[in-house]
Amino acid sequence: MLCLMTQTKTQMKHRVRIAPSPTGKLHLGTARTALYNYLYAKNKAGDFILRLEDTDSERSREEYTQDIIAGLRWLGLTWDEGPDVGGPYPPYRQTEKEEHYQNVANKLISSTYAYHCYATPEELAALKEEQSQKGLPSRYDNRGRNLSKEDHERYEAEGRVPSVRFRVEEPQEIHWDDLIKGRINVNSSDLGGDLVIVKSSGIATYNFAVVVDDIDMHMSLVMRGEDHIHNTAKQLLLFEALGVKPPQFAHAALIFDKDHKKLSKRAHGEFVHIDAYRQDGYMPEAIVNYLVQMSWNPPNNEEFFTLEQAAEMFDVHKVSKSPAVFDPDKLNWFNAHYIRELPLDVVTNRARPYLTDFDLSQYSDDELKAIIAIVREGVTKLSQVKANAAFFFADKIDISEELQKEALCDDSASLVLKGCLSKLSDIPFGDAAGAKAIVSKVGEEAQAKGKKLFQPIRAALQGQAHGPDLGSVISALGQSRVKSRLEAALALCKKN
Repeated sequence: MLCLMTQTKTQMKHRVRIAPSPTGKLHLGTARTALYNYLYAKNKAGDFILRLEDTDSERSREEYTQDIIAGLRWLGLTWDEGPDVGGPYPPYRQTEKEEHYQNVANKLISSTYAYHCYATPEELAALKEEQSQKGLPSRYDNRGRNLSKEDHERYEAEGRVPSVRFRVEEPQEIHWDDLIKGRINVNSSDLGGDLVIVKSSGIATYNFAVVVDDIDMHMSLVMRGEDHIHNTAKQLLLFEALGVKPPQFAHAALIFDKDHKKLSKRAHGEFVHIDAYRQDGYMPEAIVNYLVQMSWNPPNNEEFFTLEQAAEMFDVHKVSKSPAVFDPDKLNWFNAHYIRELPLDVVTNRARPYLTDFDLSQYSDDELKAIIAIVREGVTKLSQVKANAAFFFADKIDISEELQKEALCDDSASLVLKGCLSKLSDIPFGDAAGAKAIVSKVGEEAQAKGKKLFQPIRAALQGQAHGPDLGSVISALGQSRVKSRLEAALALCKKN
């Protein structure tokens, strides 16, 4: 047996990782797996590591790397180490270890666990086509296992560049006690034959590089999606050949939509990616809260909890074995809760990017917070703030002809607007209840109530028949804006 490294004190510490491939943006499923790994590490006072499995040179992109890093940080996840000194740490990258992977592969070749395979892409494609025509599963036929010295020399003379394959002995049962799924058994006959561990290009394949990295980084638990179960079986064989005790494994169920279809970009568009939710005005606290409880519930059945609270309670053994169902309506419910309940200054600062069409320099921080305090009661995501708050920032209010006829055409509307103008100096701006009390006095003097009282004022101030609490609107607009809008609406009353 090959022993890649000896046991150290580091291996006694709980260490987990999230290891996405930068071949696409951060997926909801990857984010949930990252959260579970993070919660496990914090619960165990262990380490959480970010590693980029970027050996796919054709599909890996730096823009995806930056999206993954930004998405994890937006969710509040930090990792505990990296290739540089000090934090925040950059991620580890597999492409920085190509020579190391080759050295480990050479040791496997020397010990006869692996061998050079000279099969060309054309030969492998022909094999796959032949198997397809016979109705057989696609698999390598292990033709390169026992080549003679003369065969090697002939292929080398032909200019063939070999890959390196790992021997997968068949049949044998590969089994482990999964922390989520329980006992799992996989037959090696279902793994597709001898496994390529280094491509002819010299690049290590996913299953091989992962094992080497998990050994080098002393991972104690590998937690990932259940679509990796057959990969785990392959990797356990590699751990055994390298003479290293494998980490524990935990495979979380995949995420499906309400029609029980797997979440995918093809079927669900950009909203399988974390960045789409960030851009659409979702709160990271809501995404975290929802993703965490999709397959795990805290022991006290709390619906709302912070990342820190979840870490205190997290138990990987309590993660559900059943598929998770992604429900956008439930996520929106969580998001609306956090928009209403987070500190007003936090929500206001997060709302600012959605208000760039307006000249916010005319508004003090307190005025802007007063506007957001009103608007946030009626939105489920911050991207809706612009439309709901637009009337606050308008230079003038456009009142539709239909609303003019409904709200401004009778004598009582004129009396109400005049009454409000006459009492402007009495309105305690900054006091919503006080402003609403003045409106009530206007109604008493104009002998108007209900729609007769409120609709003319709303039409004047908002250009709408309905809206947020009227006292809050008046208070937030301030005296000068209220005055100019009432006067403009009164002029329309006279025309009508």
